Amino acid sequence: MTEKELARGAARRLAIIRHAQEVTGNVSMTCRYFGITRQAFYKWLRRYEEQGLEGLRDRSRRPHVIPNATKPEVVGKIVYLRRNYHFGPHKISMYLKRYHDVEVSPSGVWRILKRLDMSRLPASQRYRRHVDRWKRYEKPLPGHRVQIDVKFIAPLQGSRKKHYQFTAIDDCTRIRVLRIYDRLNQKTAIQFVDYVLEKLPFKVEVIQTDNGAEFQAQFHYHVLDAGIGHVYIKPATPRLNGKVERSHRIDQEEFYRMLEGVVIDDTGLLNTRLKEWEDFYG
Repeated sequence: MTEKELARGAARRLAIIRHAQEVTGNVSMTCRYFGITRQAFYKWLRRYEEQGLEGLRDRSRRPHVIPNATKPEVVGKIVYLRRNYHFGPHKISMYLKRYHDVEVSPSGVWRILKRLDMSRLPASQRYRRHVDRWKRYEKPLPGHRVQIDVKFIAPLQGSRKKHYQFTAIDDCTRIRVLRIYDRLNQKTAIQFVDYVLEKLPFKVEVIQTDNGAEFQAQFHYHVLDAGIGHVYIKPATPRLNGKVERSHRIDQEEFYRMLEGVVIDDTGLLNTRLKEWEDFYG
């Protein structure tokens, strides 16, 4: 309610009180005329005598105690996720449940954002619909082509070790296989491709990679010896590995950002956390 509306309501109640005092001289007649109860009239009169015009203004109906109110620390987490990552209510609700074991419904998150005037993102952060939609490229059969690429993981807090996430995505089913290694070379690439062939529930026909040093001759012939084709994408065209590139962006935004401030100096533990994320995302 605006200040103008509050002032208008107080002025009306003062007019009713004066009507009873100066026009009719009778409370019952005034109440019938204005369609109010005697209890309301005397309540306003008492407030007016005690506080003056200020006592006739509308008061908040908010209860003094709200036992089911969202805790301030949870509201702080909601504000942080909204302000820093621009997450919507459903994604915020999912993150609170997954990473903080706090249950707030998407509608509850939206009400909090609405109350804080954060329900709409700035124009620069909103989704923009493409005028010309692109045609999705995909292979027709599982295993027809599997994209493989590597993502460098910056050292986490408390650690100087570098890690590298190998990612494989089937072009048809979008099934992902993830694994982290503390070395980036053809040996780890071979270990990963063997891991992928073991994990995928169908036969792989072709593996597609970029021209990185980890995918050169030793890796290439290892794949061919397994009876699988190996093709390189054109240099400087990461969009040809678009599915795995998009997957890495999601991992960065929704998995690694949540590990900021977490001390992990063990490749095995990091792979355990990554496997939980892979199962959840998949």
